[in-house]
Amino acid sequence: MNGSSGFTHGSAAYDSTVGIQAETVHNSNVYFVHPDASPQEKYKVGVRFLEDGISSRAREMITDAIAHGHDNAEVRFHWVLAMLSARGYHDLNAEEIQRLHHASRLVRTYTEGKWKDALRITFELLAMLSTTDGDTGLVLERLQALPPHQREAILRHLDLVLTGGLKDSLWAESREQAETDRFGNDRVHRIWAYFEPDPIGPRALPPRPSTAAAAQAAFPVRAGLFVMASAFLWIMALVADPAQAVIELLAALAAGLAATHFGRQWWYQDRQSNAMAESHIPHVRDPAATGDGFTDRVRHSFDHYFGIRAPHGFAPHEWLGHTVHVRNSLAAEIAMLYRESRISVDRVNWLIRYLAEDARDRHNSGTLFDHRRQNETPALAKALSAIALIALGITALTVLGTAASNVGASGVLLAILAVVGMVSSGRAAASLWLEARREEHRLVRETREYHERLTARQIAYQNWKSFLDATRPSELEMETWLNCDKTLFTDEALRHYQLTWRDLITHTILMTPARPYKRGRAKGGPWRYSRYSFRLFLVTQDGVREISSEIDFTDAKRGNEQRSNYRFEALSSVQVTENARTGYDLELILTNGPARNIRVKDADAHQLAPDENSQDIAEINLNAAGFVHTFRLLEGIAADGKGWIERNNPNNLPSFNTTD
Repeated sequence: MNGSSGFTHGSAAYDSTVGIQAETVHNSNVYFVHPDASPQEKYKVGVRFLEDGISSRAREMITDAIAHGHDNAEVRFHWVLAMLSARGYHDLNAEEIQRLHHASRLVRTYTEGKWKDALRITFELLAMLSTTDGDTGLVLERLQALPPHQREAILRHLDLVLTGGLKDSLWAESREQAETDRFGNDRVHRIWAYFEPDPIGPRALPPRPSTAAAAQAAFPVRAGLFVMASAFLWIMALVADPAQAVIELLAALAAGLAATHFGRQWWYQDRQSNAMAESHIPHVRDPAATGDGFTDRVRHSFDHYFGIRAPHGFAPHEWLGHTVHVRNSLAAEIAMLYRESRISVDRVNWLIRYLAEDARDRHNSGTLFDHRRQNETPALAKALSAIALIALGITALTVLGTAASNVGASGVLLAILAVVGMVSSGRAAASLWLEARREEHRLVRETREYHERLTARQIAYQNWKSFLDATRPSELEMETWLNCDKTLFTDEALRHYQLTWRDLITHTILMTPARPYKRGRAKGGPWRYSRYSFRLFLVTQDGVREISSEIDFTDAKRGNEQRSNYRFEALSSVQVTENARTGYDLELILTNGPARNIRVKDADAHQLAPDENSQDIAEINLNAAGFVHTFRLLEGIAADGKGWIERNNPNNLPSFNTTD
């Protein structure tokens, strides 16, 4: 909210995480260093850290490489840049200044070449910081003569060190380069992929275990009882009337074979329909009954992707109504497959999107509801099966009459018991036999369908992962775009206030996340955000000018810009609040306004890999945000007021000697 003084202070309470839309850590080995790595390998990783804006780790790696004997003009050049990157001269301690002076005296000992030239010019630029109106023309000419990658590296990493007229002379080139690179490498169409989580691997529900073994084990007993009961009844019929019994036997066999032939498919499909209705996904029939948060998010994701993947001719709500059972079944399957992985739905959205597209494509080809048609038994087969069963029942009654025609009451009772036993055991034996055959067929069919589904999902997974890997920007690209945005933002602020670098004592820029945002990082690297809040502090003789603006990193559009000015004495204190669950907050306390809380970074302990150190990652993120330099600057001004200027006047800096 905005205070009466024009300042901005956050109103979100501590422990709040509202506004984080997604976060992901790319499992990259870009910053991986083996414990037994050679000094040359450590140096290369250090340079990568430096290029990607992680100067604190770059200093550690390159210093370690030098300590183990890997020292030349190229190594020293990058070491000097790492020492000064994202730091003002007043951020250096006495030991670091002494080491820089020692390095300046080593320049003469290195072999001549482009790296020695770049290193020498870097120290000459530093030496000019203590010169008020010195002749900068010759040094600038030599700087312009350097290869572009060396010159750009010097300008970028010495940004907070170079001041005054020297910075004025270099600023036009920095601004032009930023305008050129700002949307380079197809930024607008690629940056989204950086915040896209790494997809989790494909899965599919395997076939249910077969129950055929139990049916096969029980079948011989029931079949034996059927044979015994049938033989006893037919023997009684043969004794009573042999000719009639033979005819009835043939009729029964014909009816039984017909009932088996036509009824088997009917029975299979009826049981298949029941099995699908009573699937091993118990909550398919009532998807709203569960309170599982993961399942709810999966279902919402299915609704979203089915809605935006509706076939031609369907409105989204019509398509959602048409596919409600398909969606519920698929949502239940995905929830069951991935719930125990403790993952975000974002990592499985690729599969949900593929399933939505597959449903649309199957609808367009007329195969979306093929399983229903497969489960429909032809009416003729049903009719013939019913007729055969009726004939079989009539034949059984006829046989019973024949068998009981020439026997007493006890014989009739035995014949009736034989029929009852034959019917019950025959029905049970037939059911067991059909069950065993059905399970065998089902297992074969479901195994085939499982492999087909899994193969299709593996192909979709590989396609999506390959697309992401090809689209996702590198750390260097992300850092380059961010630096371009910072440069152009700073240039706009200077133009607005009609200031030149000669008018500034120093400056700093603090980059914090702007809610709502997505965030991502490479393993071992800093968080990068889809939305930033840039806060620029310009320190002049008259006080501090502060300009803040929110920027959408995906397209570099800015908004919600605010400005304020205050004297050195108005900044009474600066405090930092660290909370493992919420992150870091910077509090600025002014004498004429409310305390201003600035969320520098959110907590990330839950996103750390097992081999990552929370303190190291926190330091990397704070340095990447410009927090360390900003805090020291504001803290010094709050403590000393205008006296801070005298102590940090560039004219009082010691010069560097690079004379050969």
